[in-house]
Amino acid sequence: MKLTFFHTDGLYLAVLAVSFVFVFVMFRQESLRRPLNKILSNTSAMVSLLVLLAFLMMSVLDSVRFYPSLSPSQQVETNYAGEPITILDFLLSGIKTRTEKTYSAPLTSFSYSREMIRFPDGQERWDYPRLKFGGANLSDPNNDRPQDIAKRIIKGIGIGFFVWIGLLVICFQVKKCITKRKRYVNGFCGGLDASRIPWRAMSYTLLVMTLILSVVSQLASEYHVLGTDKVGEDVLYQSLKSVRTGMVIGTLTTVATLPIAVALGIFSGYFRGWVDDLIQYAYTTLNSIPGVLLIAASMLVMQSYMSVHEQQFSSLSMRADFRLMALCLILGLTSWTGLCRLIRAETLKLRELEYVDAAKVLGTSPFMILLKHIVPNLFHIILISVALDFSSLVLAEAVLSYISIGVDPTTESWGNMINGARLELAREPVVWWSLLSAFLFMFVLVLSANLFSDALRDAFDPRKEG
Repeated sequence: MKLTFFHTDGLYLAVLAVSFVFVFVMFRQESLRRPLNKILSNTSAMVSLLVLLAFLMMSVLDSVRFYPSLSPSQQVETNYAGEPITILDFLLSGIKTRTEKTYSAPLTSFSYSREMIRFPDGQERWDYPRLKFGGANLSDPNNDRPQDIAKRIIKGIGIGFFVWIGLLVICFQVKKCITKRKRYVNGFCGGLDASRIPWRAMSYTLLVMTLILSVVSQLASEYHVLGTDKVGEDVLYQSLKSVRTGMVIGTLTTVATLPIAVALGIFSGYFRGWVDDLIQYAYTTLNSIPGVLLIAASMLVMQSYMSVHEQQFSSLSMRADFRLMALCLILGLTSWTGLCRLIRAETLKLRELEYVDAAKVLGTSPFMILLKHIVPNLFHIILISVALDFSSLVLAEAVLSYISIGVDPTTESWGNMINGARLELAREPVVWWSLLSAFLFMFVLVLSANLFSDALRDAFDPRKEG
């Protein structure tokens, strides 16, 4: 096995690492412990955080790639396969490789399209053929399938319950460590009030998540839980693979947006004069261009570059990864104006306060004033804006892919799933499961992000009391 990382993989994992270090530093700051404790005592915030961590884990597993080793009979010039796979691909290899001919409904044993079937006795009949993998363990699907599904659901509930008990034991030990302030956790969670954390609500959420995971895993071993698409690929696999695309776009686009918006907003509000006029002119001009047209034009330029420099991309997956990174950069360069205006307005107010005037009288340089007095007081605005913009960026990918200017068609994403399913809504019978699957996964992620963003806003907004 040989590890490898694409550009978006390295950037995404680096951003996550920096974010965890940043959270560690926040816990050590006395001024930030009150809002952090307020978030930890918020039931909806902690439940949403558990769901977001589940999505985060899936995206991380899908960002660590390796070349699988080949068997001796397959080895030619190298011991490794040509296309790298991720850890998530390896874990989902069972459902990834079970490809049918075409559409099949969720948890069924027959194809969704009729075809001419030849029976052993030589007769031919126009009927729904058996699936190659879905329900292949059944001798009589019409009679045995309901009982088999029920047994697998019951078995999954039992396994999920025991896994939940094990996780509760781990959580209890974590709570015990926090409560007793042991030396190796005191540096990270000193000042953390463990008694205010909604452990019961979090345990119930964990129970639901483990039950869903175990039941789905039991059903997915023999059935297509969310059906298959036009070319017979498992929709559950597509939905899980799309998690990384949504998380990467939301994260890397924010990283591309923040430096521009924060720097220009602070400079515009603090220095004023010709600096303010120039920056205002820049974002006013950018806002006058329709966003979709600007993104479409940028993507066309990027595609032209990829066509001219095809030799730079050794595989389709690298080409798709480059387009994903380019989309994140383009979205970041075209969506910084709103946050820039907000920071400019707040900086205009902060620069007139007494402690800033006192720093000027004492001869403090402008950049030190920005670093020590302006930026810390803009922290809550930046944090809240980042959290609120994340969900809008996830939805933006779906909209852009729907109009064919989003990620590469070979990249698994909810937008591509919706784009592929829209034409099938007019057929008879309707193929509804691809659209519903993408909607459910996107809905859960965006809802969790929005609930957690509301908690951040309530905790860090200085205008909120208590």
